[in-house]
Amino acid sequence: MKSCLIVDDSKVIRMVARKILQELDFQTGEAEDGQVALDACRSDMPDAILLDWNMPVMSGIDFLRELRKLPGGAAPIVVFCTTENDISHIQEAMDAGANEYIMKPFDSEIIQAKFSQVGLL
Repeated sequence: MKSCLIVDDSKVIRMVARKILQELDFQTGEAEDGQVALDACRSDMPDAILLDWNMPVMSGIDFLRELRKLPGGAAPIVVFCTTENDISHIQEAMDAGANEYIMKPFDSEIIQAKFSQVGLL
């Protein structure tokens, strides 16, 4: 079973994403900010990461840059999931190593489509 770490400071977003991902047969973990997520990845690298941009302690973009430096940190498929939808944010995310980018709000169809595009489904 593939694993996905859901990184978002909103408990509601994490709950919705967890429900969708579990229906797609993913084991899920959760982190409320980038630092907690980085610590989780150091101990158990997931197959995929659903990542918010704006979070306290460590933002999603800072987390992504640090993740990609870790041993094995190049492996996870990272899908940004954020309200930041201007081209400069999208370009910055892709340059930092994101694999896909989806806008909030999202639903099961959007997650399924993006995860299929990157070969997770």
